Amino acid sequence: MLPWKRVLRPLVALLLTAAVAVVPAAAASASDSAAPTSGWNDYSCKPSAAHPRPVVLVHGTLGNSVDNWLGLAPYLTSRGYCVYSLDYGQLPGVPLFHGLGPLDKSAEQLSAFVDKVLAATGAAEADLVGHSQGGMMPRYYLRFLGGAAKVGALVGLAPDNHGTDLDGLTNLLPYFPGAEDLLKATTPGLADQITGSAFLTKLNAGGDTVPGVRYTVIATRYDEVATPWRTQYLSGSDVRNVLLQDLCPLDLSEHLAIGLFDRIAFHEVANALDPAHATATTCASVFS
Repeated sequence: MLPWKRVLRPLVALLLTAAVAVVPAAAASASDSAAPTSGWNDYSCKPSAAHPRPVVLVHGTLGNSVDNWLGLAPYLTSRGYCVYSLDYGQLPGVPLFHGLGPLDKSAEQLSAFVDKVLAATGAAEADLVGHSQGGMMPRYYLRFLGGAAKVGALVGLAPDNHGTDLDGLTNLLPYFPGAEDLLKATTPGLADQITGSAFLTKLNAGGDTVPGVRYTVIATRYDEVATPWRTQYLSGSDVRNVLLQDLCPLDLSEHLAIGLFDRIAFHEVANALDPAHATATTCASVFS
């Protein structure tokens, strides 16, 4: 990729974030339940013997419970899973673009949602699949909010487990007086994801994982948001770190595509959710 393109993509993300932060409070907000969900978020769904744990999908920064999962949710429901998704990290007056609130508070929202899903389905545990922030933030729930007793597996699609430097752009923040304080004040969920933040320091102190949970990280070498991409990987006794290009060298998915429509990544998610019946993920998995 040309150097200017590597700079442009994260810069566009930052500009979009700035625009979202100043959306007027009077902006129209769409109802989360009004959007089509293609069979997911069905609270009458009962997990089967083949798939006894409901799957909770956790969107990424600037995502929401519908748009982030228009590809993966139907993929999983068609395979017999009870699938649910939540909105979290909302800011007042900012519709649709979520995941911007403090991450510890977002983890509390996730905790309440998992309890709701378990109560509705009668399951003892759920599995979590998250994209970007949604693959990292649940680790706070697992470690500090009792989530490890309620979760069988956490699958992260391009999760910024050890923070991001946005291809080096965050290193420029100290050169702009007040920029870091403004970021923390307006979009704390973004500030929490910067490499070295207080949130990440607390999250990763003492190890990346907690006992009793299976972890899978699915990364792409073309990630331009959760950078450097190798920092997405976790260390631990029950961790599987996967690089998409090791499965299919032709897969050019970057940070958004891996969560939105990459069926090769989706196939590996299905493997992570049901490792006893996993099948090889290859370039042909795009047709699975």
